[in-house]
Amino acid sequence: MCKKTVLLIILTCSFNLFLFNCKESRTSPKNNEQRIDQTSPGFYNINFTTLFTKKDSHAPNDLEIKKLLNTYFTKVWEEQKSSGGIIVARGNNVLLEKYTGYANIEEKTPITSTTPMHVASVSKVLTSLAILKLVEADKLDLSQKVDSFLPSFPYPEITIHSLLTHRSGLPNYAYVIDEIKSWDKSKRLSNEDILNLFAEYKPAIQWKHDSHFSYSNTNFALLALIVEKITNKSFPEALEQMIFKPLGMNHSYILQEKDLPHATPSYYANEKLFELNHLDLIYGDKNLYTTPRDLLRLSQAMYAPNFLRKDLLEHMFTPYSNEKPGVKNYGLGMRIMVFDNGKKIVYHTGWWHGSNAIFIHLLDEKVTIIAIGNKLSKAMYSSLRLSSLFGDYPLEAPDSIENDSISSLSDKAILNHKTSKNKTENSAKSGSTKTDKKKLKSSAGL
Repeated sequence: MCKKTVLLIILTCSFNLFLFNCKESRTSPKNNEQRIDQTSPGFYNINFTTLFTKKDSHAPNDLEIKKLLNTYFTKVWEEQKSSGGIIVARGNNVLLEKYTGYANIEEKTPITSTTPMHVASVSKVLTSLAILKLVEADKLDLSQKVDSFLPSFPYPEITIHSLLTHRSGLPNYAYVIDEIKSWDKSKRLSNEDILNLFAEYKPAIQWKHDSHFSYSNTNFALLALIVEKITNKSFPEALEQMIFKPLGMNHSYILQEKDLPHATPSYYANEKLFELNHLDLIYGDKNLYTTPRDLLRLSQAMYAPNFLRKDLLEHMFTPYSNEKPGVKNYGLGMRIMVFDNGKKIVYHTGWWHGSNAIFIHLLDEKVTIIAIGNKLSKAMYSSLRLSSLFGDYPLEAPDSIENDSISSLSDKAILNHKTSKNKTENSAKSGSTKTDKKKLKSSAGL
């Protein structure tokens, strides 16, 4: 009888230990971190729980801003029958998160928070970050020549820095392929194919190296090849290890041929499917599929002190094309708007087929605005105008949204917010509630 009791105790303890170990393996963050290979450079060990203070994440007017954001979503997104998702957050406080439309119109599959969508040129932000992390690890230098990594590249003067800033003068590979007329468009090109075509045909440089800003997807297709060369991994594998896994971007990937059957499609405004073409497997310049939540995770991590060496992050947010005066500029894989009042917006837009996206990172306010859509629409870009809710951004609509049909109610709501804010400030200073209407109009700038 005693032996049976002892045996029962042993079995019970073993079973409890088994349950504990199973639970620990499923829930322990430490175990998850240990499973991430950190032998290569990457954005590791970001502590999201201590990243923001209460002041970073909350403001007295948050409730009012939430109401305005919901009005904006209803009047701009829903009334235009947009398809996609948007997230707006201050620090770790999500002020708006909405999804609408279909991931697959034919199957009536709704878009949710876990639906990866193509963000097109927003992909350039991550390509740039991968390069800068390799710089931090002393794997390359921004002043290095491209041909030191890609020996067949036929332009010896072009540097890594000029690729990142779109100052290389290289023509867009899409136009080059149309001009040389040697590629069978029934076949999809790879990044290596682009390099080989440039090496063989040596298309003329559009501008003298580092003399002029000229946006070209060729630059970032080549940067992806350089990441592959240094890491000895495919670009999709490299970003998975360097960025997606460490930051917990669990619904993000770089499109490869194996992903085509299940990748979220994009549509024309009339809901006709956009067919893929010969350019749809080129990455670095595009082909990041992700979610608003995952991009929020990236934006939040960018505020961490150990995210990237401070000087490199500052380089990313520095405007390098100053030949002509103006608000719009470009840093290292990041669009920049610099205003006369000293305020700066760093962001990137994206468009490819029926996919539209925008990634907005407000440095001063620690605010993130992300919009992604899979049905051709300008509504995504209109979210840039929401920046004025959080700071003194005298916005004028950029070229991509000049013809946007933004509802008058949305304009009025944002203007009223600015008016209320200025009234409060003026009252505190002088006891007056009068508002400088000219200044208001400029600062709303919608």
